[in-house]
Amino acid sequence: MTYPKRLSQERERSLEQRLKAGDERALGELFDVAAPWILGLAFRILQDEDEAEEVVGDVFVQLWRHIDQHDGGRGPLVPWILSIARNRSLDVLRRRRRWWRKSAHLEQAQAAEASDPAVAAPHEAAVAGWPLHRAVHAALAALSEEQRRVVVLSYFEGLSHREIARRLDQPLGTVKTRLRMAHQKLTESLKHLKDWME
Repeated sequence: MTYPKRLSQERERSLEQRLKAGDERALGELFDVAAPWILGLAFRILQDEDEAEEVVGDVFVQLWRHIDQHDGGRGPLVPWILSIARNRSLDVLRRRRRWWRKSAHLEQAQAAEASDPAVAAPHEAAVAGWPLHRAVHAALAALSEEQRRVVVLSYFEGLSHREIARRLDQPLGTVKTRLRMAHQKLTESLKHLKDWME
């Protein structure tokens, strides 16, 4: 088993100075050293390789944009980066759990409507979160068939990007693109329900 390399204090300080000066090569060097640590941490939290890889990318984008926020006097650079990775991973986990809760509520509401539409219709307002469920259902229905299929497999069945690609016999990049486009459309369609989404 190979372990990620550790940075000496001198090299870490040098990389930080170069990053603050806008040196992109320093970002690449730091990526080579820190990415395995970030990936390991994110995977431990998320248990999903695709999501963990996305966290790595997000962390380095955030690092590049906000390196000036790191105060070397308050601690080394790598632990600061790992704290960003931990927070980003927990955000992804919370988002995933919210989707699971929302999908469960949607399924319950749909089951109630399907079992007895005449009874369900007059009592829609009594179902907690009903406006959200109707809006989510409508937003999903507005997606293309391909986008809706990957969303259902990802958020409602909990499959990873790779598992979806295997199940649909499609390239991984195609699955990721469809999910990204669907997410953008859903975000736009549901932005008027921001208070429900929190």
